[in-house]
Amino acid sequence: MDLRQLRYFVAVAEELHFGRAAARLHMSQPPLSRRVRELETELDCLLLERSPRGVWLTDRGRVLLDEAKEILERVERAKEKVRQGSGHRTVVVGAVAGAGLALDAETHEVFSRRHPRVTVRLRECPLSDPSAGLRTGQVDVALTRLPFDMTGLASQVLYEEPLVAAVPATDPLAGAARAGLADLRGRTGFRLPPGTDELWRAFWLAAGADDPDSPVVSTVGECLHAIVWRSAVGLLPAAAARQHPMPGISYVPLTDRRPSRVVLAWRAGETDQTLLDLIDVVVGAHREQGIRSRN
Repeated sequence: MDLRQLRYFVAVAEELHFGRAAARLHMSQPPLSRRVRELETELDCLLLERSPRGVWLTDRGRVLLDEAKEILERVERAKEKVRQGSGHRTVVVGAVAGAGLALDAETHEVFSRRHPRVTVRLRECPLSDPSAGLRTGQVDVALTRLPFDMTGLASQVLYEEPLVAAVPATDPLAGAARAGLADLRGRTGFRLPPGTDELWRAFWLAAGADDPDSPVVSTVGECLHAIVWRSAVGLLPAAAARQHPMPGISYVPLTDRRPSRVVLAWRAGETDQTLLDLIDVVVGAHREQGIRSRN
């Protein structure tokens, strides 16, 4: 195995779609598919199940995904240490549940002008950690969603996003103009791993989430897999309908749950000027976008 193969595999495993993974990697799909198959041949096992309904991780694929992400994380940390010795710096931004999209081209342009020798790296975190690695010290700031326990942290709301009910295409709710939480009762829901923040758990879970047979999910990709393969239903940000259009899944606007608040979070009392500048740029850019959208 080489690092490029691992990056390719991680992209496909996280997107559960070769086309979206290829776009994320800025390459065409055929060579991406070839490199993943080469990796499967080298390991002598199937890492991904491929079907007209989508791409899903096998049990061995899940094992490799955890290991590959850890390897790539260690490589990035080694690069950062070397860069710091040459006057460069890397700021790590944690992201969860699609909130990383808030680091858009406008924020990149403004921050890069202020700090041309600073690299900003995005680190996607599992749904079980709404602080997106901020509490564990794995990231410098976090793009996440409220509500969760904010003790010791500060935050600024960037925007609000409605929720959708994600249901199997065969469900009676599929294609409906709207749905409420009551409409999801009696169906199999998602569960989050033990120890997940209670405020976060209460906001996102619905439809039989206490059922011990409900699938446990840690990523959006695992949510989508549970919908198609386990006929589960669950709540997702509305952007999921655009980012993860998939055969077998229908997204229905939810009417009786308040929108998800996307926030930039940091440690209370932060004094690092580079981080404070990044916070200022991200918050300022989204404030300007909000003013333009209202006008």
